[in-house]
Amino acid sequence: MSLSPDTRARIESILASHEVVLFMKGSPQRPQCGFSMKAASIVSGIIPEFAHVDVLQDPEIREGIKVYGQWPTIPQLYVKGELIGGSDILEQMLNSGELHALLGGQAPDRTPPAITITDEAAAQIRKAMAEQGEGLALHMAVDAKFNSRFELKPATGHELRAESNGIVVHFDLASAPRANGIVIDWVDRGVQGAGLSITNPNAPAPVRPLSVKELAARLSEFTVIDVRPPSARAHAPFPHPHRVLDESSHDQLAALPKDTRLAFLCHHGNSSRQAAEHFRSLGFTQVHNVEGGIDAWSVEVDPSVPRY
Repeated sequence: MSLSPDTRARIESILASHEVVLFMKGSPQRPQCGFSMKAASIVSGIIPEFAHVDVLQDPEIREGIKVYGQWPTIPQLYVKGELIGGSDILEQMLNSGELHALLGGQAPDRTPPAITITDEAAAQIRKAMAEQGEGLALHMAVDAKFNSRFELKPATGHELRAESNGIVVHFDLASAPRANGIVIDWVDRGVQGAGLSITNPNAPAPVRPLSVKELAARLSEFTVIDVRPPSARAHAPFPHPHRVLDESSHDQLAALPKDTRLAFLCHHGNSSRQAAEHFRSLGFTQVHNVEGGIDAWSVEVDPSVPRY
């Protein structure tokens, strides 16, 4: 595929305007693939601000940037106009300390996280590792949303090593501070079967249910966020001060102080719960879901609000 002069000029303009640019799927706040989430998480862990281009919103740039840098996949990080690479290369450079130097960040903290592995979890991990043969190390990644993932693969030597109950766990430099204090247990989940369970004290508090009556009594304490589509909001408007969540308002809401008390509202409380979980993953610590939504509000609080 050839690169048109117009697309090349657009790419060069973007690179000339910003020292650090991440071409990715989605945004750092709302990544649309795991590799883009990983890359954005790595870069944001070193520098607080950088430019990004959502290639899903611009098909010409999406294909053009692959040709421009002769790199076939997304994401791609550019620094001072030079292609650095994708998420795997960024992870390698992160662990070696090269990326901190390149981006002008402070030298990485190489303090291993403190972890606890219970006896039963340790026994199950030893069994799984024995079945895989020798030469593999246990790695644990904790992403920016505090989702944890185990993987057996060779160690590179740059990872941080934490040990508990005779089990050595390798962490990349981005995961290590997020994993500090975790407890790894083995639990029986009933019909789902037994498996590893991770308790992470660094993860944001879970989304809390909020009844419509409690919301009515404490309205002044909450920033209510209506996630319904415009037609539903117009038909049955929430009759008190509130914010609306849509594509244009997401980043403004995401920039609110992380201790803002949020209450998410929808029709029956289902889509609002998903939105609440998303904002919890962004680091908000007081996130609530209005149970029953605007329908419950109409039934239990204010019958003047139409039901639909």
